[in-house]
Amino acid sequence: MKKILLVFFGLVILILAIVYLSLWSHPAKAETDIVIGRENIDKIDFRHLDSVTVAASTMYESTLLKEIMQGEQYRAEWAEPIKVPVVYLDKIHGGLRIIKKGGGKQTQSLRLKNEKGVVYTLRSVAKDPTPLIPDWANTLGIENIIVDGISAQHPYGAMAVARLAEAIDLPHTHPRLVFIPKQEGLGEFTAAFGNKLYWLEYETEGQENWSDFKDIVALIDTEELQEQKWAHKDKLHIDTQALVRNRLFDIVIGDWDRHAKQWGWFLQKKEEGYIAIPLASDRDNAFFSIDGLLPSIIASKNVQPRLRPFQKEIDYMPGLVYPFDIYFLKGVPQEVFQTEAEYIKTHLTDAAIDGALASWPEEIYQLHGKEIKEIIKARRQHLERYALEFHKVLESKEFLTEPLKGSDDAEVPLELHRCFECL
Repeated sequence: MKKILLVFFGLVILILAIVYLSLWSHPAKAETDIVIGRENIDKIDFRHLDSVTVAASTMYESTLLKEIMQGEQYRAEWAEPIKVPVVYLDKIHGGLRIIKKGGGKQTQSLRLKNEKGVVYTLRSVAKDPTPLIPDWANTLGIENIIVDGISAQHPYGAMAVARLAEAIDLPHTHPRLVFIPKQEGLGEFTAAFGNKLYWLEYETEGQENWSDFKDIVALIDTEELQEQKWAHKDKLHIDTQALVRNRLFDIVIGDWDRHAKQWGWFLQKKEEGYIAIPLASDRDNAFFSIDGLLPSIIASKNVQPRLRPFQKEIDYMPGLVYPFDIYFLKGVPQEVFQTEAEYIKTHLTDAAIDGALASWPEEIYQLHGKEIKEIIKARRQHLERYALEFHKVLESKEFLTEPLKGSDDAEVPLELHRCFECL
């Protein structure tokens, strides 16, 4: 009996020892599974965590009536918590320091640089459309409808778009989803930018080349490109073939928001001069979903022709042709559009599309992943027809007599805007 008891107690002690050693060896394991919310976000010491589980935003949650009136959109994706890495600026890419605050009308951003001079940007996943709300909407008390419109944007679209772009050999900014806690590296921006979800990606401007392209002398924005063209005249040319491929890709992914500020350019040195290679940025409006009574009215081609929904059939091509396209692509032969459409159809395979959407966390893919995949494949299938329609609309437009939208401050003579490649 004593031997049995000794064996029993020995086993108990052994089990307790194993449990103790297991817990001692992984002291922070349980903390990595912490779900971040308003009630606990300011109480957590993120320095001991390598990842957290957090939702992009819970402000778009709805009732049945709201979904009928304002649509389902991507509310579930915004509210679904996902696991993301915790990042400290001094611990990544050789250490990043803030250059300046940036951002558009909806997005908060910080421009960063490392010791090698490579420029990055932090772009907030959550949006603040308040600056876009017109006075009349505030007067009528319907400003919440405009704020709620952000739910039509897929919060994680940029992640899949980057993979899709790689399949057709298009450069992208390599967006990485990260959680940035409050930290010394944020300096004066700690309160405004800390404890939030961001895209950390390469910036579309800078002197250091982070791409695989050779002989790049700088990355510039569209405004500077116009100035460079005026200075170099016939020694600087646009890679129009690459730009056509980019714009047809925009059609496939339903990214309707492609004005001049959404582009950067790799300036590549050639024996005879320079060539500017386009780099698309800001993929917030890829897979833009519109349903519900009010959004459908607003997205009518007679109300907001540019606000085109992501559906299998493109219902209004003129809404997708920007002044940007007229400036850079008017006069490009139809054959270039046909060739690039065929290239995308051939290289953007079903496997490539499946793989790109598989980059999303499983809980995100399960919400609308299959539906998005079907729409991409349907648009790809008819891309040659869409390319011809796009070219036809483009050629029907008059040459520009004003600076491009987003480049209003460029000191460039108006005659330059008539035809970029004609000079």
